Amino acid sequence: MSKACVHGYVSGRVQGVWFRGFVREQAQRFQLHGWAKNLPDGRVEVFLCGERDQLDQAVEQLHTGPPLSRVDRVEIRIGDYDSSERGFRVL
Repeated sequence: MSKACVHGYVSGRVQGVWFRGFVREQAQRFQLHGWAKNLPDGRVEVFLCGERDQLDQAVEQLHTGPPLSRVDRVEIRIGDYDSSERGFRVL
């Protein structure tokens, strides 16, 4: 299995609806590490690392989000694995 990282932005109603906590739950569910943070423009920035198949499943969940959210757009770039990331942080 190969490892990778994804870096992306989620747009829509994604702040104030527990979206970052949802990303943390997905990271734990799929054994990923990284972080999520709110941006001043209303988007949520996400960085996740781990096994490629697990990342793919987590990214699928980003398109849905938690119940109170409305996801309009998910922009994701796949990059090399970053072994310096440990755990998951909500920033």
